[in-house]
Parts: sequence; structure tokens; C-alpha cells
Amino acid sequence: MFRLSQMNVVALTIVALVATACGAASPTEAPTAAPTTAPSAAPTTAPTTAPTAMASESAVPATETPAPTTAVVATIPSDQLTVAGHLLVCSDIPYPPLEYLDAQGNPTGSDMEIAAGIAERLGLQLEVVNSVFDTIILAVTSGKCDIIISDQNITPDRLQQVDMIPYQQFGQSFAVLAGNPENLTTTTDLCGKKVGAETGTTEVDYAQGSGAYKGDGLPKVCADAGKPAAEVKQFSKDSDAFLALTAKQVDVYFADVPVVAYYVGQQPDQFMVAPIPQIEPIIVGISVPQGKTAVEDAVKTALLAMMNDGSYLQILTKYNVQIGAIQPSDVVIQKAK
Repeated sequence: MFRLSQMNVVALTIVALVATACGAASPTEAPTAAPTTAPSAAPTTAPTTAPTAMASESAVPATETPAPTTAVVATIPSDQLTVAGHLLVCSDIPYPPLEYLDAQGNPTGSDMEIAAGIAERLGLQLEVVNSVFDTIILAVTSGKCDIIISDQNITPDRLQQVDMIPYQQFGQSFAVLAGNPENLTTTTDLCGKKVGAETGTTEVDYAQGSGAYKGDGLPKVCADAGKPAAEVKQFSKDSDAFLALTAKQVDVYFADVPVVAYYVGQQPDQFMVAPIPQIEPIIVGISVPQGKTAVEDAVKTALLAMMNDGSYLQILTKYNVQIGAIQPSDVVIQKAK
């Protein structure tokens, strides 16, 4: 497990990860649009074909990327990369099933396989930089990585700092202890309760009426109902927010739909998805430093190639997050207005 105070660079052996992302059999009835219901179950084990190579924070792996099994569709000039020949991707681990560590301590998940597919199609070797979500934008803008792939919702505040390439969309939901001891069934039931979420997320924004939800969100719901505001408990890592529910330090855990489903699916005898209505889905983006046009154009081209060859949907389906699939026409680079 990575330490919270540390930013780590984990070198991936791309061939193993890409084999699962691009070589797996296609689903027999893969959806062409995002389903309207949450996933019914979450992956219970990490993929067995995860990468095995590791590197220290400052080291660059000695082995070179094997010859790609798919065509290179775009390139990025070396002077536009943090490390020539490599694509450094910042991600906040763990946030399963999108990004987490397998039994060997290697990054895996749907976001990690998408990152691997993009790197391969750019002819680059992937490295994952494990970052704290609240400072992940600073990490990419200060040159610690080239892009962010970490289930970041596209918001006006973030677009003031980075450009964002849409690649999926998810709603937000709530987990409670099995049996729902606090009887939380409606949004107003959250008023006066302790809500746990990760710092820097749109969940925190919604719960405290900040960011994209300034003057709105849960505080407005509670005020309109004449009830006290919820007490928002913030945590540096999402996994700590969930552990707070386990320890009964919070009444409800708040995260994106597939993450809530994953944790509940791992321990259904201890947790359940609260019947509180989901928050409406928000488009999720890949963040690129402003002005890095060559990087964002190449990443967009690689992502579209994955959508068109079917590997994008294969990856989402493998991790049971196909609910978040978007269409190629949705992939329009978002910038500050």
C-alpha cells in the first residue's frame, strides 16, 4: 500500500495489462450506450494478468516497452513529455474498481487499463504516479506527470486549472451499514447525519454546497426541509472514508456509483447501498495541463481509437462499470470558458 504522504511512480509492464484490455474476448451483447441502472455486482478479485514490474519514485524502468500489438495512432513530441518515451499518469489509488492495487501491489482497474491502452496507441511506456486526490491537479501542472486518469468529474473549477477530455460518466450514491440502522432512505434523511467522503471530490462539494454545488446541493435540501445541515467528514484517501463507515465514525459513505457498488459487493453481509436516490451522473475527464495541445490531441486520438476498436467498452464491461460508457461524439476537449 502506498503511503499518503508519498507520491510514487509505479512502472507497468504494458504487454500484460494491454493483453487483458485489448485481447480479451468481446462481450456477446456489449451495450452501445451507458445503461441507466447501477452495476449489479462488483469484481471480487483482481485480474490475474496485472503488470509485475516496479520502479522507485525517481527511477525509470530499464526495460523498454515491447513492440505494440495495436497500431500507434498518434505521437507526442518528446519535449512535451515529462520523461521521453514514457506516459506518466497521475491517479489516486485506491478507488476500486477504477484504480486499485492487485495482490502483488500493482496498479489495476478500468482506469489503469484505459491508461495502458492510450499509452500503447501512442507508442509510449506507461508509468502510474500514485497521488493524493486533493492535490492531483497540482501534481500534473507542476510536471510530476503528463495527464491525470483518476475518475475526475469535469467541473468549472477544475477547468480553470486544466483541460479535460471526457471518457466516462458516473452518478454518485451512498453506502450504509447492513440493515440500514439509521433508516436513510431519502436525501433529507442525510440532514444532521455524518457523511464521509474524500477531500477534493464533487461528493464533498455536494455535501457541503461548494464548488459546482455552491448555494445548492445537500445544504439547500436540508435548509428547504427545515432540517440541520449534514456534518461532512473529509478524508485524504477514499479508502479511509469507507473505513470510517466500518468504524461507525460516519453514518454514510458517499462516492461514485461503481465504487460504492464495489465495496458493498466485497462485504454484502456488512454493508448495503442506501436506497437514497443517486446524484445525477457527471461527465468524467482525463486532465491535461493547459497549453499542452500536442498531448491532449494525441490522448484524445488514442481514446477514440479504443472506442472505435471496441477495447474501451471491453475494459468497462470487464470491471462491470459499463454504466459509465460514453460515445465518441461525447469526446470533445473541455476548456475554461
